[in-house]
Amino acid sequence: MNIKDIIEQKLEEVILNLYQLKEIKLEIQENKTEFEGDFTIVTFPLVKQLKKNPESIGVELGEGLTTQTELLESFNVVKGFLNVKVKNQFFVDQFNTVSGQFSDIEKKNATVMVEYSSPNTNKPLHLGHIRNNLLGFSVAQILKEAGYDVIKSQIINDRGIHICKSMLAWEKFGKGETPETNHIKGDKFVGNYYVEFDKNYKKEVAELVVQGISEEQAKKDAPLMKEAQQMLLDWENGDEKVRNLWNEMNSWVYEGFNQTYKRLGVDFDQVQYESKTYILGKDLIQEGLDKGVLYQKEDGSVWCDLTDEGLDQKLLLRSDGTSVYMTQDLGTAVERFKENDIQKLIYTVGNEQDYHFQVLFKILGKLGYSWADQLYHLSYGMVELPEGKMKSREGTVVDADDLMQEMHDIAKSAAEELGKLDNLSEEEKAKNYESVGMGALKYFMMKVDPKKKMLFNPKESIDFNGNTGPFILYTYARIHSLLIKANYLNREIAEVELNQSQKELIMQLANYKAVVERAAEVLSPALVANYVYDLVKTYNSFYQSNPILNQEDENVKQFRLNLSNLTARTIQKSLSLLGIETVNRM
Repeated sequence: MNIKDIIEQKLEEVILNLYQLKEIKLEIQENKTEFEGDFTIVTFPLVKQLKKNPESIGVELGEGLTTQTELLESFNVVKGFLNVKVKNQFFVDQFNTVSGQFSDIEKKNATVMVEYSSPNTNKPLHLGHIRNNLLGFSVAQILKEAGYDVIKSQIINDRGIHICKSMLAWEKFGKGETPETNHIKGDKFVGNYYVEFDKNYKKEVAELVVQGISEEQAKKDAPLMKEAQQMLLDWENGDEKVRNLWNEMNSWVYEGFNQTYKRLGVDFDQVQYESKTYILGKDLIQEGLDKGVLYQKEDGSVWCDLTDEGLDQKLLLRSDGTSVYMTQDLGTAVERFKENDIQKLIYTVGNEQDYHFQVLFKILGKLGYSWADQLYHLSYGMVELPEGKMKSREGTVVDADDLMQEMHDIAKSAAEELGKLDNLSEEEKAKNYESVGMGALKYFMMKVDPKKKMLFNPKESIDFNGNTGPFILYTYARIHSLLIKANYLNREIAEVELNQSQKELIMQLANYKAVVERAAEVLSPALVANYVYDLVKTYNSFYQSNPILNQEDENVKQFRLNLSNLTARTIQKSLSLLGIETVNRM
């Protein structure tokens, strides 16, 4: 319990004793005014109930806290705001308590599955996938830190018309090439054939339009599209040749994906494949028809009517018997709850799929699954670069690997300009560039509220000043250097006189657990990112006004070193929740 929580608890007791009012919660803020005091209590909510002016209420509460508790050193009332100065020893005790907060995780006895990444196997990962993976991974880390058991999961979209397009293009134009013969990552190799399909398909459509066919009809009649659709049917019917090609091309893609995931620093506890779960979805369709929840049209297609829920009618099975995405997602959800003892399932998917998940959750509810209300869509905004939006079919997508390499190169240029790593080995330098470059990328992505669309500027993200990853990493490295110079050993100081900047730093450090709890509740790594930025700013202010190595009083020096050490640990822990590694030198 931090000092603010203690004040809140004691204040409730004082209000009960003075006014016989129960469960009254007044707002308590850290005091940012010029008036003396560590915290400000807002008294106005009591004015109406007590029919007194806010000044007199403030005085009564201040006197009550002074006489009925051991908390306060002094108080003052300004226009109904009660400013309270807490006794020095409470801050010292608070600091010694929070020093052990990382080893003390209270278990929630609940398991949450977090799904993220979920790529298609017809192209490499791109900028949007980076935000998706970092967001999903970070949310999983935050939930673990808040005491939940977590299963990190992805479902790979390894079947469907889009994959058949890459396969068909390779068959027609590939001339037996492989990633090895071309010296190219497998996911990029297969992605190039997706682009090749699109290029040739557009030519066919244009030729049909010239012959007088409408563009809409031409898109359906183009030979390539018809062949791709036939290939999908052949795949669903288990055609051996199609299945063998599918297995081989997917294996190339997985090898490429795994390299990207490793560099991005994300991993998974479970991987599912749509090729296995889409059949489960088809079984559910029959179950829904039997229950009367779904209905079949004359052409054989199956639909769910959600107009009573304010939504529309949703196709679940095409007239030719092939599945749609919704069918697959139904089967996957059922399988996950059947195979795992989970209490919540979070889907990390972009906001263009908001409607899809509304429909998915409603259909599962209609099918009678009690856990349908424990499904949550972690919706996030799209990412753009200063150059503009991403496009995938034309091959102008912002590639994830290229962006990570660019971040490494920018970090390298910045470090070489500063010249502070000159005495490191080339291997150590490269590791440093990678950590700083990836830290810059991850922090810039995570500091923005997930729901907001964002503009990612690589050069801006690596600035050593302002709300950036390198600024935070630099502060950590500086504290590390300070502790080395001081030959630091942790020794608890029971009593020491504190100044305002030390108190502010202790209050920030004590907020860590509450921030993690809140971030886990609203599933927003941005809260952790902005917390660690505020912590670094508070520490830098403390560092400027509190001499440490030259401090003559050994107790004061030790306490300031203890404060610095806990700040470094808190920075490191907070950044780890965002998937960021610290560096000892910059």
